[in-house]
Amino acid sequence: MTTPTPTFSIPEHLLPIDGRFGCGPSKVRAEAVVSLASVGTTWLGTSHRQPGVKNTVGRLRSGLGELFGLPDGYEVTLGNGGATLFWDVATFSLIETRSAHLSLGEFSAKFAEAAKRAPHIGEPTVIASDTGTRPAHQTVDADAYCYPHNETSTGVMLSVERPGPAEQLVLVDATSGAGGLAVDISDTDAYYFAPQKCFASDGGLWVAVLSPAAIERAQRLSSERYIPATLDLSQAIEQSRLNQTLNTPSLSTLWLFVAQLEWMLQSGGLAWATARTAESAQVVYSWAEKSPYATPFVGEQAARSNVVSTIDLTPEIDANTVAKVLRDNGIVDTESYRKLGRNQLRVALFPAIEPSDVEALCACIDAVIDHLGTASA
Repeated sequence: MTTPTPTFSIPEHLLPIDGRFGCGPSKVRAEAVVSLASVGTTWLGTSHRQPGVKNTVGRLRSGLGELFGLPDGYEVTLGNGGATLFWDVATFSLIETRSAHLSLGEFSAKFAEAAKRAPHIGEPTVIASDTGTRPAHQTVDADAYCYPHNETSTGVMLSVERPGPAEQLVLVDATSGAGGLAVDISDTDAYYFAPQKCFASDGGLWVAVLSPAAIERAQRLSSERYIPATLDLSQAIEQSRLNQTLNTPSLSTLWLFVAQLEWMLQSGGLAWATARTAESAQVVYSWAEKSPYATPFVGEQAARSNVVSTIDLTPEIDANTVAKVLRDNGIVDTESYRKLGRNQLRVALFPAIEPSDVEALCACIDAVIDHLGTASA
C-alpha cells in the first residue's frame, strides 16, 4: 500500500524563482525557449544541410572553441546519440588495443563495461573506488586512459590530468562537468559531453573536443578495422568540418545549446560559469554541514562536485517524502540517483541555475523537514 504524501504548502516567500534542479535534462532558461519560439517558422523544420542550420553549427563549434580556449590543432566534433553512444564510438575509433578506466559510479562503470564487452579490443584495466569516493590517477599500460570529469550519479568530481605517456590518449567523460568545471583542454585528447546538463539544452547529441593525436588515431583506425558508420569518428570529424552531422540532428537541441553557450560567453566565459557553480556549491554544502539532519555524501571536500551535489539525510527523515513534498510545491527533480539507493537528495548546480535559487531550496528543505517533524509529533 502506498503511503500518501503529507500535504504542506511551503510559504511563498521561501520558494525559489525557478524550481528546476534536475541533473539532466536540466533547467532550460526561459530566454532560450523564447528565442527558439521566435524562429519556429523560419528555422525549425529546415534542412540541416543548408546554410541556416550549418551556420548555427558553426557558431556552436567556434563558441565552444572560445569557451575552452582550444590549443592549436584541437577540433570540436559532434554527432547524434549522446555521450552514452560516444562510449561505443571510442571503443571502435579511439581505443586501439587496450584501455584503462577509473570507475567511481554508474556512468564511469558503464564505459568500462562497454570496453570489456567489445570483442575487437583486449580486456581493460579497471581501477575502482567505493561509491562516493574517487580513485587516484595512476600510470597504466594502455593506449587509452578513461575517466569522468564529474560522476553524475554520486556527485564526485576528479581533476583533469594526463598521468601517462604522451602517446596515451586521455578520454574524459565531461557530460555533467563541461561548462561548469574548470579544465585545461591540453590535458585531454577527447573531452566529450552532451548538452542536457551545463549547456541547458535537450539530449541526443554528443560533442567531443579532440586533440590532433585523437584525430590521427580515429582516421587511422577507420582505415584498419571495420567500423559502423554511426560509430566511425573519422566520419563525424569530416562532417563536423562542414558544420553538419552525419545524420539528421534535433534542430531544437542545437538552437538551445547555442543560446546557452553564447549567454555563458557574454557573461564572462568559463571563468564566470565555474565561479557561479562554485558559489552554488558553497551554499548547499555549507547548509548541509550546519544542518542537524543533512550531511554531504562525499566525504572528501575537494572531491565534492560543484555541478551535482548529493546530500544524505538522517534515517528518521525519508528523503523520498521530502522530494515529493518539494515536487508538490513546484520544486522538482531533487530525488537521489535511482540506482544509488541512498536516503539522499541530489541537486544540480549548473550555470543556468541561480545561486539564489539554491539558497531558497535549502530554506524550503528546512521548512519541509520542520513540518514533517511537527506533523509526526
